[in-house]
Amino acid sequence: MTNPRFITFEGIDGSGKSTQARRFAEHLRGQGQDVVLTREPGGSPGAEEIRQLLLTGDPDRWSPETEILLFTAARRDHLEKTIEPALTAGKTVVSDRFADSTRVYQGATRGDLRGMVDSLHSLMIGREPDLTFIIDMDPALALERGLARKSGEDRFEDFGLAFQETLRHGFLALAKANPDRCILIDGNRTPDQIASEIAGRA
Repeated sequence: MTNPRFITFEGIDGSGKSTQARRFAEHLRGQGQDVVLTREPGGSPGAEEIRQLLLTGDPDRWSPETEILLFTAARRDHLEKTIEPALTAGKTVVSDRFADSTRVYQGATRGDLRGMVDSLHSLMIGREPDLTFIIDMDPALALERGLARKSGEDRFEDFGLAFQETLRHGFLALAKANPDRCILIDGNRTPDQIASEIAGRA
């Protein structure tokens, strides 16, 4: 790959996407590429502050509309401070989540707000990844894994299994609607097997 690319990893909570994003970044570095590994919400100082507001506290702390605004604000800062400068410098950017998460989490599961999500994305972000890996995993196993981490950032896990099942269907629909950008990966395997497939399909 000669041109810098923006590659994202998506999936439900506990699906292993953070591990796979890290392993993929290491794989690319092993090939001699200059890689920036980042995450959402977060990835820049301002966005990391907003992350704490979004991922901690009571599940009903924010309305869906407020969540969308907070995620969009964090993403805009992330784009300005981290993603665009890295791509301009010729680096590959690997991000654990991006706009697809907001499309699914807030747009499809927290009320019928997908139109609002898309409008804000068009107005304030205006960029899509070049490639997106969606890690698909059994929601019950993923939720068990996510809660076991006890990270303190488990506000969305606290919505329960039905919420995670709805998220999974949202990500599957997103992959089907964007076949030129999204690659669906079976996450019900060992981390090594998953990493090997991702490396081979990038």
